[in-house]
Amino acid sequence: MVKGITKRWVLNTLCTIVAIVVFAVVCLSYVVTTYYYSSVEQTLSGRSVELHNILSDFNADTDVGFSATARDYVENFTEKEHMEIIVIRRSGDIMITSTGFTPEDKEPMPDYEAAKEGTSGYAKWTGKLSTGEKVTAVTRIVKNSSGNTVCAIRYVSSMSSINKLVFSAIAIFTAVGLLIISLVIFSGTYFVRSIVRPVRVISDTAKQIAQGDFNAQIDKMYDDEIGDLCDSINDMARELGASERLKNDFISSVSHELRTPLTAIKGWAETMQSCGIPDQETFDKGMDIIVKESTRLTGIVEELLDFSRMQNESMVLRLEKLDILAELEEVLYMLRDRAMNEQKHLLYDQPDIMPAVMADRNKLKQVFLNIIDNALKYTPAEGVVGIQVLCEDKIIKIIVTDTGCGIAPDDLPRVKDKFFKANQSVRGSGIGLAIADEIVAKHAGTLDIESGIGVGTTVTITLPIASE
Repeated sequence: MVKGITKRWVLNTLCTIVAIVVFAVVCLSYVVTTYYYSSVEQTLSGRSVELHNILSDFNADTDVGFSATARDYVENFTEKEHMEIIVIRRSGDIMITSTGFTPEDKEPMPDYEAAKEGTSGYAKWTGKLSTGEKVTAVTRIVKNSSGNTVCAIRYVSSMSSINKLVFSAIAIFTAVGLLIISLVIFSGTYFVRSIVRPVRVISDTAKQIAQGDFNAQIDKMYDDEIGDLCDSINDMARELGASERLKNDFISSVSHELRTPLTAIKGWAETMQSCGIPDQETFDKGMDIIVKESTRLTGIVEELLDFSRMQNESMVLRLEKLDILAELEEVLYMLRDRAMNEQKHLLYDQPDIMPAVMADRNKLKQVFLNIIDNALKYTPAEGVVGIQVLCEDKIIKIIVTDTGCGIAPDDLPRVKDKFFKANQSVRGSGIGLAIADEIVAKHAGTLDIESGIGVGTTVTITLPIASE
């Protein structure tokens, strides 16, 4: 992780910044060098124009006064320390120099040759003398008003001092560039570490969570996106821990729910088998318990299958127009004997007629059976479970009210969550309400629950009526 992020930062950011700084240093160095060299060339050119204007009044370098004028200008030239003046006759012989020394024949003068051959009569050259000294030289051919060549004047300036200035500027640019790169490396390293360290902690904690340690938490280091990620992972760990506990409770509850009917079935089957041919009363009682417990076992298995389909989003509805009252009354008929046996009052306020709904017959019965069964489970003896059906604004409401123990305010928002059971002492898998809520939602309806401790619970199912 560290190598990966650092490597990407070096390749993507640092290399780019280094390339930009190097490019900037090179460009600035080129600009400074060009500026100083151009300044020297312009100064020399200006001086050559000045002497050109003085000597262009003569018809030839053999004219009376030409040599005197040239010598007088050269000898009295005030900038001898900065540049050298060379006056060259038409024949190519050097007439006079400001230094008093005549250049050797082998000394290169490419600017003079280029000026003679060019149409403008002017040329410049930057290079090294035979001594190795770097100079800039300009040569201008002097012509009179008749267009005849009078002589050539050559100005030469040493570039040593200019090169020192250029090298000093380049050194400053390089130092600034290195300083910028150093600051970028320092700040970038700090920034990368500020990301890598919490990412390493997040990675280690995520591995702990992946291995089942849902109590692992990350200390929030920064109040930014990484801090938000830490909060999200901490919340995820808590949710996974809660889901794991609910799952374990669910498995324990389902195991108990499955074991109870299986134990009863097995017990009565062994009893009837070991007793030979039992009397009719024992046989009827045993078979009745076996049938009831088998039915209960089938219901649990069907509930689990529905839950699996819901999780896989493979639950398919077979919709048809139904008389909702007929389906509700059939469920009430199934539960009426149970209510009487448990000494509970099942009250149904039957309306005259209700519009039809588009629904899956078996799924709708499952919802009614689940809700009313829950109401009976949590209602004590002599308690009341009331069912009411209303039609309001193209919506049919089925309201189931009980006088049971009620649901705590903290548990109420979670009663429709899978695996959750508000009361662990009552039988059930904890997925019935989740399945009922999913079925109602697939019918474009809602399932709402209102409850209070000691005052009972009210479940309201709403379904849209079928269009004509």
